Amino acid sequence: MIERFFAVCPPGLETQLASELNALAAGRVVNENGGVSFSGSLRTAYTVNLHSRIASRVLRQAGGGGYAGEDDVYEHARGVAWERWFGADQRLRVDVSAHRSPLRSLEFATLRIKDAIVDRLREKTGARPSVNRARPDVRVFAHLAPAELTLYLDLSGEALFKRGWRAAKGEAPLKENLAAGLLALAGWTPATALLDPFCGSGTIAIEAASIAARRAPGLNRLFAFERMHDFDASAWHKLREDAVAAIDDASPAVVAGTDISKRVIDQARANARLAGLGAWLDTGRLRFDVCDSRSVVPPAATGLVVTNPPYGERSEPKSASVARLMNDVAANFKRQFGGWTAWLLTADLNLPQTMRLKESRRTVLFNGNLECRFFRFELVAGSYRPR
Repeated sequence: MIERFFAVCPPGLETQLASELNALAAGRVVNENGGVSFSGSLRTAYTVNLHSRIASRVLRQAGGGGYAGEDDVYEHARGVAWERWFGADQRLRVDVSAHRSPLRSLEFATLRIKDAIVDRLREKTGARPSVNRARPDVRVFAHLAPAELTLYLDLSGEALFKRGWRAAKGEAPLKENLAAGLLALAGWTPATALLDPFCGSGTIAIEAASIAARRAPGLNRLFAFERMHDFDASAWHKLREDAVAAIDDASPAVVAGTDISKRVIDQARANARLAGLGAWLDTGRLRFDVCDSRSVVPPAATGLVVTNPPYGERSEPKSASVARLMNDVAANFKRQFGGWTAWLLTADLNLPQTMRLKESRRTVLFNGNLECRFFRFELVAGSYRPR
């Protein structure tokens, strides 16, 4: 049976997610704000949950329709056969988002949708589910457009950037799906050497090595769809078996991360081993070294720098110290990284001027709620000008 789904992603990565979904054989892929809609079977949705590196979660379209007030919202929600997917013994959470909705209170709309689901299940099963926002078994998402309500059932559970391997986080850790999006925007492939000179707990480098190893990002975690009444266990087990068989730990690649802190480098190595990349560490194809970013050396003749440097603050003295740091990093790029391309994600819109480099591309992205730019710099030995 063909259904309609919506894959949520960080704003600015919709095109990269759409390419990923097309590669995973999803149908009718359509870019939208904050994500990509697609069609397919339930097996298609399982595949996206297992293999998507950029999606934040996958939602199954459950119902909806036009509305003018809260009563219409209630009736649409009550008309959905929720009992096909979950029962009154499972804990429920409802979340509502809106864009130019005429309704005066999203909280009241959320309450009406929750009441409708509870009333429906009590009518069909004789029992009512409990509501638990902290630890739900089932999450229902609703989106209120100006005149249209769409109801979704969450198939992912915990957000998909939670790969199930992170033992420890460095300061302000980058989410794994944003790291994957940066690599996609930079056009990185395993044939290209990669360096992250501000690697922290290793997110970008671990994501890159996992891509090179063809290690599915969802192998080490559980999903909400596994708790649903229509869960196809045999299809899911076959998808996981195929994903495990596809892992290639002999794949050649050069992936390096450096940081000035030994503590976070130790964290990065521990995270990499938990991600199943012990063989990559042991053979040196994935390396984490303690090094000052102002004196780091390239691990190959050419390649990509993809990094998320410190942003600093508007107040002194931290902003000034970060500015000095980034100016010194740029000087090191000039001395040692001719022929490389550097991609830097930052909330500092003045970073190119600070580094005295001219960007050849800038992309608007969000690191959480923080608006950032992903700058590309073509590095040419002996010059701060782009090629």
